Amino acid sequence: MDWNEILIRYGEISLKGRNRNQFVRKLRSNIKNALRDIGSIQIRAERDRMFLQTEKQEEMKEVIERLPSIFGIQSFSPVAQCEATLESIKQKAIEVIGSGETVGCTFKVEIKRADKSFPYVTSELQQEIGGHVLRHFPELVVQMKKPDILLLVDIREEGAFLTAKVYKGAGGMPVGSNGHSLLMLSGGIDSPVAGYLMMKRGVSIDAIHFASPPYTSELAQRKVMDLAEKLCSFGASVRLHVIPFTELQQAVVQQVPDNLSMTTTRRMMMQVADRVRAEIGAMAIITGESLGQVASQTLESLTAINEVTSTPILRPLVAMDKLEIIDIAQRIDTYDISIRPYEDCCTIFTPSNPKTKPKIEKVNRFESYFDFEPLIQQAVNERTVIEAAELRVKEEGFMNLL
Repeated sequence: MDWNEILIRYGEISLKGRNRNQFVRKLRSNIKNALRDIGSIQIRAERDRMFLQTEKQEEMKEVIERLPSIFGIQSFSPVAQCEATLESIKQKAIEVIGSGETVGCTFKVEIKRADKSFPYVTSELQQEIGGHVLRHFPELVVQMKKPDILLLVDIREEGAFLTAKVYKGAGGMPVGSNGHSLLMLSGGIDSPVAGYLMMKRGVSIDAIHFASPPYTSELAQRKVMDLAEKLCSFGASVRLHVIPFTELQQAVVQQVPDNLSMTTTRRMMMQVADRVRAEIGAMAIITGESLGQVASQTLESLTAINEVTSTPILRPLVAMDKLEIIDIAQRIDTYDISIRPYEDCCTIFTPSNPKTKPKIEKVNRFESYFDFEPLIQQAVNERTVIEAAELRVKEEGFMNLL
């Protein structure tokens, strides 16, 4: 079946008021970015829907595969065009219905007649087209409310446009329509899910990762790069900041009692992240923390970690349990990457008996015995920044070395 265009429905964007055009423009930009390697794509945006066209059917198939992951799209449908004559419409209706499953399905025809000069009224068209389809597909059953197959026929001056297949979109808001934030990307299961959920609410992100070579390996960093690349598939580029954390982490282990070292390590990470956030103009920091999941994520621990910054900390997973998080990770295709057996810096120096209810005054007292400031700034200054376009190039080069 050859399709002429794709009809994209906005969903939540349609609820916006005077600023709706800003969200539509952002969605259009994100779709163009996601399809940038497909040369002949043309996009036309209207108030409550968008149309995408390409002359090549192989490109149309690729577009249909990519659109479900772009935030801001509620649903979309491939559209077939024919001449605006009754016989042409009836023939094209058979092709459109025949391109999908019909056994055991219910069916309805809906007409939109923008061209009022067309020589049939809506009710006549529904009967003619519906009867023609049923003669060719007798297994279909007519149902007026919530049919399995809704054949939409849009008759315009330039021709008739038919569609019957609705693909579910990612929903949410276009990435970048609700500001920019910095995601703390560890390489585990939780943080990429947190990034995904914030992107769904329209937040564009940079990612920051803390590497402690030689305790953490190139494979651990490669895992994080793959996760950042995966997040790029949801409609916007993700830039990755890799922080050299070895010296700062070793200083924490040497200067702070073992049972408080985990709390101080995360406080140091937060301070480094906050300075990077300020440099890139991000408005908040995103983490994958879930309340009570591990010792560093008790309410007391989170309070102690938050104490080093006044920047908003966004924790979209805070009320989720691990199974819910894993379910999302599997659905967005980050789970298999996250479980690769390469340790990050958060696990290599984990104390045997960490404080679950650290006292802020005690943490501050032990940290005051050593000047961490130069190491914090050094980590910020010496970071490696990997642009989104480099993630794939670096992966290909890395694989060639294996």
